[in-house]
Amino acid sequence: MPHSHLTTLNGVALILQTLCVDGEIPAQSLLAGSGIRLEDLQRADLRITTAQEMHVCAHAVARCHDLGLLLGRRMHVSSYGLLGYTLLSAATLGDALRLALEYPALLGTYFELSLQREGDSVWLQAEGYRDLAALEIFSVEYCLASLKRICDDLLGQPLPLQGARFQHAAPDYQAEYAASFACPQQFAARHNAFGFAAEWLEQRLPLADPVTHRDMRERCRQLNSQFVCRQAWITRTRQLLAAQLLAAPGLEQLARQMRCSPRTLRRHLHEAGTSYQALLDELRFEHARQLLAQERMPIQRIAEAMGYSETASFRHAFQRWSGVSPSRFRA
Repeated sequence: MPHSHLTTLNGVALILQTLCVDGEIPAQSLLAGSGIRLEDLQRADLRITTAQEMHVCAHAVARCHDLGLLLGRRMHVSSYGLLGYTLLSAATLGDALRLALEYPALLGTYFELSLQREGDSVWLQAEGYRDLAALEIFSVEYCLASLKRICDDLLGQPLPLQGARFQHAAPDYQAEYAASFACPQQFAARHNAFGFAAEWLEQRLPLADPVTHRDMRERCRQLNSQFVCRQAWITRTRQLLAAQLLAAPGLEQLARQMRCSPRTLRRHLHEAGTSYQALLDELRFEHARQLLAQERMPIQRIAEAMGYSETASFRHAFQRWSGVSPSRFRA
């Protein structure tokens, strides 16, 4: 399931709220190298890249290994905005879950989600993870724990689980899983999923409202349609810029390549919460991070490979993208 290259700051804000409440972990240490500033968290309209979000997640998981479970338990259904309130007004738990799976982009998942029947049981399964391998366990825990929280919120009571399965080996903090999955747990399994009695799919939801649900569902459809359209513009723009990164075309030349006017391109990117310069900086930042990962490559050569005639210009640009110098980022 392809997901957006852009996302909100909600996930990053939740990480900081979870780990930085007592001051023991400075927020700046989690944001370092991501290009996200503390003041950015006050901007509801700002979009960041999923790479930036994952960068913060990597810092956070290094400090708190069971972070995925902690965050998942705090991701209430209301955290999903319009989609969340649409789910609350659905008639049954099954209706709500099927609707959520219908709009994975609005759910913000990195997985392909499905409901699988096994006799009298049903398993909510998360497969197809294709992001940073180092964060796969964190992402699985976050995904399944948050889905369990959604089910509990929708029902107004904990959903009794029959089992939970995880493809990864049992971690050192296995005991922490019980707070999210109060059921038998299987590790090194074939799938990532949790199961419950199929009869719960027919359970009526306490906040069901057919009139409200019909209206909210139509709004979700429209929002998803807008999202898919905007994502198509972002994807095409990124593809063209990535192929010409060392000699990036200007906005007008790029618009000609996309067979539209500069004004049209600018408008579509603005509606998607980004801009030509933001996408170009994002791609350059990604490329620079890949080169910096090659520890034997001097920063001077990296600057040359990035198309900078002077190392100082590259250092200045990288500082602007990430908030830290290339040497500090590498360290």
